[in-house]
Amino acid sequence: MHKNNTKTKIIRDINTWRDIRKNQISSDKSIGLVMTMGNLHQGHASLMEKSISENDVSILTIFVNPTQFNNKSDLDNYPKTEEDDINLAEKLGIDFILIFNKKDLYPDDYKYQIKNTSPIGQIMEGKMRPGHFDGMLSIVLKMHCLILPNKSYFGEKDYQQYKLIKEMVNAYLLNTEIIGCPIIRNKNNLALSSRNNRLNKKDLKLAGKFPEILSDFNLNNDQVKQELIKHNFKVDYIYNYDDRRFGAVYLNDVRLIDNLARINLPFHQSDNQNYN
Repeated sequence: MHKNNTKTKIIRDINTWRDIRKNQISSDKSIGLVMTMGNLHQGHASLMEKSISENDVSILTIFVNPTQFNNKSDLDNYPKTEEDDINLAEKLGIDFILIFNKKDLYPDDYKYQIKNTSPIGQIMEGKMRPGHFDGMLSIVLKMHCLILPNKSYFGEKDYQQYKLIKEMVNAYLLNTEIIGCPIIRNKNNLALSSRNNRLNKKDLKLAGKFPEILSDFNLNNDQVKQELIKHNFKVDYIYNYDDRRFGAVYLNDVRLIDNLARINLPFHQSDNQNYN
């Protein structure tokens, strides 16, 4: 809940936000940021709850960032559930929801952008989705310049993203602590993701085989791949990095990613099964 019992404010104009940031939030207040593309689930909720528990002011951003989609159909099909997203954030007690448009966030039409040249950005998602991390880092930098948070919260399902953001914030001398948060999973241990909404009931149940097989460290990566193929997954990659095993697969036309650290088992499950 809100620490100051005030109502969530929804801001859609950048200049309005700049005025609020300058004149209404005192410098002694700590600010937490949760960046999303909407279609919120319990994984997002866990980030918001952590921010609210650790900061005086918590801010949620909702923006489907076109520059990080290397597949136009993924962008076109990305689910938009703004009313439900706002209701969830209000219920949790977020102080501000920022919903800006592409024209305001990209006044240069993306002529200026962050180029991902970090080694971790060249493998896995960086290799399979050219340009994805450039767009992601560009929008993260823009949002941090607008909001100037003390802490920002990112889920470890997108572990490469989390690591790249930490590197970028350090490289650009931003005074923000980047905090990685545990992956939240459904009752079948599938990592919560907006993409899960595109799975039918049968595939949603089958998708639980992905983390089950990926987490079997008695299998090597080739064996993991073969097991996934046996269960009708198309495998993009299985990769080891930072004492974690990473995987990306397709189940029909839905792409799923996950990663597991040997030391972090068992899984972190959501206790709210309304979110898949």
